[in-house]
Amino acid sequence: MKILNHLLTDAEHCTFARDGYMVIQNALSPQEVTTFLAIVDEIDARKRAEQGLSPYDRVNLHDTIGHDNRLLDLIDWPTTFAKVWGIMGYPIQLYHTQMIVTPPPEPEMSSENEIPQKRLGWHQDNNRMGKDLDLLREPQPMVSLKVAYFLTDTTRVGSGNFYVVPGSHQQNRLHWPINEKPMNGKEEPLNAIPTQVKAGDAIIFDRRLWHAASPNTLDTPRKVLFYGYSYRWLRPKCDMATEPLLNQVNPIRRQLLGWATSANGRYDPKPEDVPLRAWIAEHVGEEAVVPWDHTLEERGGRITDG
Repeated sequence: MKILNHLLTDAEHCTFARDGYMVIQNALSPQEVTTFLAIVDEIDARKRAEQGLSPYDRVNLHDTIGHDNRLLDLIDWPTTFAKVWGIMGYPIQLYHTQMIVTPPPEPEMSSENEIPQKRLGWHQDNNRMGKDLDLLREPQPMVSLKVAYFLTDTTRVGSGNFYVVPGSHQQNRLHWPINEKPMNGKEEPLNAIPTQVKAGDAIIFDRRLWHAASPNTLDTPRKVLFYGYSYRWLRPKCDMATEPLLNQVNPIRRQLLGWATSANGRYDPKPEDVPLRAWIAEHVGEEAVVPWDHTLEERGGRITDG
């Protein structure tokens, strides 16, 4: 079973805990990149035609599975999914999908001097949730993470690189080079770096990680698919048109698509709500699910149904 060859290692867990992200090299083979790239190109062409977008407009589309069911296969992709539940445990769901196509600049804007220089759009994911949790504690709890599948090469800086501040998932504020404040709208946060990954690589990142998209100044488009996973009690971030798929998929995929025996099954799951638990216990071992089965009662407290 291929997925068992890609279990989260201790070294990967340490890297993720320290940096808030990790790179999975060759998450997709060259042939798989070609397959998914063709699907993305179909969606991209359709959306540009529907919305009257030019070849140089950026496309940012949510609920990608709802737009093309062939993208469902990435929901439990062998090279990445074991890392996801290795970090988060089994009571998880897919709560967000996104496709971003960042074309090169228009020819008349291709000169580096003509491309406006401004600060990147630094953020943590989930917007209002992060703002509310910010009032409660630092660092905030993780709650969700994303897998970004890069279908085009971003090894050169300027190719629409995904920028990160390593370790920033442990802080609720960014730190800036001048008096802790951005002064002229151009400086980037301290320790910010561009990730430089190949087509077929994936980046798994904590939603708390401060990150930003960057302009594509080169001559080829940047194309990325994002799959967001959260605990099952979190509401989906996008309108996911996946209900028609629930009777067509296996139990684990049905769990990931948000199905539950009841609303309370997302808070107090029965075995049929989280078949991923039984699968992990059978194929990896009970020790792999024990940390996620601990209750307050076992730790000296008590959980009540309220």
